[in-house]
Amino acid sequence: MINVKTILRKKKLSNGNYPICLRITKDRKTKYFKTIFNANESEWDSNTGKFNKRNQNYLQNNRLLHKFQDRALQILGELKIEKDDFTLYDFEQRYRIDSNPVQNNVFVFWDEIIGEMISAGRTGNAKANQDTYNSVKKFLVSTRLTFKDITPTLLYKYEVFLRSRGGSDGGIGVRMRAIRALYNFAIERKIVKEEFYPFITYKVSKLKGKSLKKALSMQQVRKIVNLDLKKYPLLTNSRNYFVFSFYTRGMNFADMMKLEWKAVDDDKIFYTRSKTKGNFMVKILPPVREILDFYQEYSIGTKYVFPILLKDELTPIQLENRKHKTLQRYNKDLKEIARICEIDKNLSSYVARHSFANCLKQKGVATDVISESMGHQNLAITQAYLKELDSSILDEASELLL
Repeated sequence: MINVKTILRKKKLSNGNYPICLRITKDRKTKYFKTIFNANESEWDSNTGKFNKRNQNYLQNNRLLHKFQDRALQILGELKIEKDDFTLYDFEQRYRIDSNPVQNNVFVFWDEIIGEMISAGRTGNAKANQDTYNSVKKFLVSTRLTFKDITPTLLYKYEVFLRSRGGSDGGIGVRMRAIRALYNFAIERKIVKEEFYPFITYKVSKLKGKSLKKALSMQQVRKIVNLDLKKYPLLTNSRNYFVFSFYTRGMNFADMMKLEWKAVDDDKIFYTRSKTKGNFMVKILPPVREILDFYQEYSIGTKYVFPILLKDELTPIQLENRKHKTLQRYNKDLKEIARICEIDKNLSSYVARHSFANCLKQKGVATDVISESMGHQNLAITQAYLKELDSSILDEASELLL
C-alpha cells in the first residue's frame, strides 16, 4: 500500500518554524521530501495536511502543495506501470530529478559527463563535448537550459547560429552528435523521458561533411620523401611524421604520438589503434626504418619513439593538450612542405592516410585488401572512403576514348 501526505515535520528550524514535507509510505517504509514551505504550528492543520486561515497566503500555498502531491502521485503511477516491485529509492531518484531544477539543468549534467570522460581517458570526446558546451552557451547567452527545452526548433535555430559563423555540415554535425549523445545519456539515467527526444524530428544524419577527401599521388608522396632536409631542418619532424604515417598504412597522429619503442620489433611494429581499438602488425619498410634509426640516434630519453611527448606518464589531459599543440604545428609545417614541393593541395596530417589508400587503389590493389590494411570494420566503409579520393584513374580511363 502506498500513502502520500503533506505534513509539518517536527524538526524545528533556526527561525522557529518547521519544514513542510511530503511523506511517502510504501511497504511500511517511509521517506520525507522537503517542499519549498516552512510554517508555524499555528498555521498548519495536521488533519487535512494543509495551511489554515492563519497563514497569510493559505489559498495560494495550498494550491501549490496540491501540485507537489499530484506530481508525487503521477510518478508513483508511472513507476507502477513500469514495474510492480519498485522501491522508495526508485521514487526518490525520479522525484528529485523532476523536482530539482539543478539536477535537470543541461549544463550541470554536461559537466558531470565531461568529467566522466576525462576520468575514463576519453579526452578527445571530452574536448569535443567541452567545445560544444561552450558553443551552446554562447548561442543561448544563458546557463538556464533543461532537456525539455532542447526541442527540434531550438536545434534548427542553433544550426542557423553555427552557419552564420561559417560552420560547415561536418563541423555542425560534430556539435549535434555531441548534444544527441548527451540526451541519450540523460534518458538512460532517467533525467528526461524518451517521449521528449528531439532527434526523431531533427535528423543529424543530414549533416554529412561534403568536402572531398584530399589525397596525393605516388609521385607527390615521393617529392615529400625526397625533400632535402638539410635545406629545411626545421621541417624535419613534420616531414618524418608524414612519411612514417604513409608507410605504416596511414597510422594516425594520435597513435604515432603514443607509439613506444617496445612496440618496435625486428621488422614489425605492433600497436593498438586508439580510435577503433583494433590491433595492428605493420611491416617496417625502408623509409620507416630510416626514420626509426634517426629517432633512436637522437632519442630524448622517453619510452616514446617520437619527440612529441616530452616525458613519460602524462595524464590524459596532458596528453590531449600536447597532441593539440603539436598537431597544430605539424599541420602548419605541412602547408610549407606542400609549397616547397609544389603540391597544389591542402596538406594536413590525415592526408597521409588518404594518400596511402589512394596510391594502393592506383596500383590496382583490391578494395578488400585496402580495407584490411587500413583496419576498416567492413568493406562498405572502404568503398565509401575510396569513392571520394583522387579521381585520376577515372580521368585516365576517359582519355582512352580519345
